[in-house]
Amino acid sequence: MTTLIIIAILPIVLLYLGLFKAHKLLLPVTIAGLLLALGSAIWQWNNGAVPIYHDMMLFDNFSVAFSATAIVSTLLILMLSKGYFERISNNVAEYLAIILFSLAGIIVMVSYYNLSMLFIGIEIMSVSLYILAGIDKKNFASNEASLKYFLMGAFSTGFLLFGITLIYGATGSFNLEAIRDWAIAHPRGINPLFHTGIILMIIGLCFKVGAAPFHFWTPDVYEGSPTLITAYMSTVVKMAGFAAFLRLFSVSFGPLADFWMPTLLVITIVTLFVGNLTALYQHSFKRMLAFSSISHAGYLMFAIVALSAGSGNAIFMYATAYCIASVIAFGVLILVQQQLGGDHFECFNGLSKRNPFLAAVLTIAMLSLAGIPLTAGFMGKFLMFTGALARFQVWLVVIAVINAIISIYYYFKVIIAMYFRTAEHDELTVPGYYQFVLGVSALATLIIGIFPALISNRI
Repeated sequence: MTTLIIIAILPIVLLYLGLFKAHKLLLPVTIAGLLLALGSAIWQWNNGAVPIYHDMMLFDNFSVAFSATAIVSTLLILMLSKGYFERISNNVAEYLAIILFSLAGIIVMVSYYNLSMLFIGIEIMSVSLYILAGIDKKNFASNEASLKYFLMGAFSTGFLLFGITLIYGATGSFNLEAIRDWAIAHPRGINPLFHTGIILMIIGLCFKVGAAPFHFWTPDVYEGSPTLITAYMSTVVKMAGFAAFLRLFSVSFGPLADFWMPTLLVITIVTLFVGNLTALYQHSFKRMLAFSSISHAGYLMFAIVALSAGSGNAIFMYATAYCIASVIAFGVLILVQQQLGGDHFECFNGLSKRNPFLAAVLTIAMLSLAGIPLTAGFMGKFLMFTGALARFQVWLVVIAVINAIISIYYYFKVIIAMYFRTAEHDELTVPGYYQFVLGVSALATLIIGIFPALISNRI
């Protein structure tokens, strides 16, 4: 709970610093506050947590692990923001505060033990993201992204809230354990309220994580939003969505897996093919990352479809690997956009000669996202495929492997451009703080890939 309090107070402090024009203190105070929140989260590890505040919240190892990953990912992204928001507006304090408010909602999302808190956490996060998507007010694409995200988000929230209402109408409780007990006590037959509520909640949550066929907002919103905000949405937000998804279905809906599992299985397969096949035809690196994020949502769905005791570890490993690699990819993209003025694959031509460091870290990120051995992404996919193989027949894993092979093609397009095509631009300069973030992220990707036991089996 201390972690949530720190993250909730920190943006208020930043707003006061902005009010008194202490702009030089904004980023250092933000980093210090996030490090304090991270230490507070880790301090709660293995503390024998029980639900608190009338069973509204539960800060167990599951919550601590995902909270810590969310904080670290946010920290890395904000360390890339030096000078970024100043190019858009002078209201830097407000932008940082809104990001931290959304992070507070994310902490609630990964720690809830009551459906009302799930809804509150999602809304705190979503309202902040609607604003962040449109912070570049002079950019028409940013305005369009914000409006599209708001309209689609509000519509999907209606499904989620309606589903929560129907589940409450059937069980008489918002508590996850009470809902599970009701499901165990009514194992047979279809209850119109309860089962319809499950379907509506699946629709609402699938929208939040960008799973097909509820993914239509993702490419346009990711492409139109400022790249730093896109990095935040595609990493921290997606990870939080799956953590909330897993907690709900593992605690409350596990006894009814035979009912909802076929639906999620179809969504998983469609998400994999839609994301990967569409990413093949993209000429923009940023839009390719947007569609690939859809395919990664499909891989993350495997842990929920093949629900087991290891699902939490599988999602944690995969989400951590995906977040770290995406931070690298978007960090390099920001530099390329700022110095070359574009995000097409041609902008990466000859990058290995213009800046070997950038080419090396981006290669590591692409290899991890593609699931190549000795990277964290490979271990994430391995855990997902292992869980699916234990629950289903081989055909599902074969479909996943085929999609992984497809993804290698468009990820390697960037590597080929960097190493096998002629440079058409001058050398790219990399600020020191970019070198630190990208270097640490690349090193973490390799260390987790070689020594996965460092973070696996922790939940």
